[in-house]
Amino acid sequence: MDLGTILGLILCFAAICMSIMSNSVSDINSFIDIPSLGIVLGGTITAMVVCFPVDQMKNFVAVTRNAMTYTKRDPQRLMELLQDMARRARRQGTLSLEDFIPNLEDPFFRNGLQNVLDGRDPKMIEEVLMTEIDKVEERHKEGADMYHTLGMLAPAFGMIGTLIGLVKMLKDMSDPTAIGPSMSIALITTLYGSMIANCYAIPMAKKLESRSKEEVAEKQLIARGILSILARDSVQIIMNKLNARLAPTARVNKEGG
Repeated sequence: MDLGTILGLILCFAAICMSIMSNSVSDINSFIDIPSLGIVLGGTITAMVVCFPVDQMKNFVAVTRNAMTYTKRDPQRLMELLQDMARRARRQGTLSLEDFIPNLEDPFFRNGLQNVLDGRDPKMIEEVLMTEIDKVEERHKEGADMYHTLGMLAPAFGMIGTLIGLVKMLKDMSDPTAIGPSMSIALITTLYGSMIANCYAIPMAKKLESRSKEEVAEKQLIARGILSILARDSVQIIMNKLNARLAPTARVNKEGG
């Protein structure tokens, strides 16, 4: 699990709750209204079902789990592995790379290298690798879009709940002492919508986009490494190509071969 994401979400909501209870713990009761929460959650969820296909909505839990799961990515280790593979291929031929396959955990890397060993056409291998990367980006974009939509809809339904509360309040103003409490309840739905959007939905969408960039960058590194090895480029040229895709602090020393 990504403790940073989970801790950030908890602290965000906790900071708001602490602010509410700054004068008295009992103040939190004034900010709890089940019907208001029902309007925001019910309206947001049903609107999302309208926005997205059912099959895509079924993946919402998996998307959430992906945002909260940390996958350690080590571009330097990957570069060193590609460097070893390039050196082996230059000295013993591409068929000698078969020894690396059992130790490759990434299916993308393993399948790409297997295509090289099977003697597939380089153009076909490149097309397959790039298509798979595009599909990964597309799939991740769908997940982030769901959370961006959640962040857009929640405040809107919060405002709808507030308008409903105001209409009900203005309809009966015979008791001036009830105006203040009625107004506060009406505004709670806006608070709920804003909290869901800014404390949860939008940060999760940004996290998913960040995760997507990391994974796509890694796969692009793998793809370019495989294609360069297939093209029989020298180790130095391959390292130059791959290092150009990394931050200066993450680059690997080039070795000839």
